[in-house]
Amino acid sequence: MEFRDKNESRKPLSMFTQSSLTDIVLLLLIFFLLTSSFVTNFAIKVNVPQADSQTVSERRHISVTITADGSFYVAGELTPRGTLAGKIRQEYQENPQAMMVLRADKDAKVDDAVYVMNIGKSLNLSIMMATELGGR
Repeated sequence: MEFRDKNESRKPLSMFTQSSLTDIVLLLLIFFLLTSSFVTNFAIKVNVPQADSQTVSERRHISVTITADGSFYVAGELTPRGTLAGKIRQEYQENPQAMMVLRADKDAKVDDAVYVMNIGKSLNLSIMMATELGGR
């Protein structure tokens, strides 16, 4: 269907609108403003002296993570439920002063968290539950 008359000719656009370019620049500006607030800026700058020898800092915690699907991670490594006690015991033997930090997904089963806490209790570990500050 042709709605124009045959005598009417099509004129080329003589003006370029910059509204779409303005939208893109505004979105980029918002993006950079939001991401710049995540960068931590320390106000006090200190030149730290360098040491001749290097000391290895000990890990002060044993990290145990429980995901929503029931997977266990000890020190960032996927660990089956059957070998979980052995892996935690091995981490404890490497660093006997460590405390256990339990990070459980909010949708994880309470039974899984209690199982990990029982393992920690049997090794006389101090147990700390990692949470996020929320305002619900």
